[in-house]
Amino acid sequence: MSAKIHKATVTEANLDYVGSITIDADLLDRSGLLPNEKVLVVSNTSGARLETYIIEGERGSGYIGVNGAAAHLIGAGEEIIVIAFTLATEPVTPRAILVDKNNRFVRDLVEKQAEFA
Repeated sequence: MSAKIHKATVTEANLDYVGSITIDADLLDRSGLLPNEKVLVVSNTSGARLETYIIEGERGSGYIGVNGAAAHLIGAGEEIIVIAFTLATEPVTPRAILVDKNNRFVRDLVEKQAEFA
């Protein structure tokens, strides 16, 4: 794992969009996730899991939009985790953030994860 947003709330599920997940640019900056990066999206609500890519959303909006066919699996109001992975020959220092129900930054999680290593 190289980057993660934990406990985000899907604000919109749009079947008519071509595909992807749209994420507030502030959350991308905080988490280390990148536009066009492949991610695993896991629903804490339903258990659904899917892979897609990131589109940068409006900065400061708190917007998390599941787009296209993925909206059949994960809908508005669901709590999700967005995870990116990196293939590397050296250890990777992950970045992970916790957000509240309005998708506002609460705290970094990397130190918390280190306690369990």
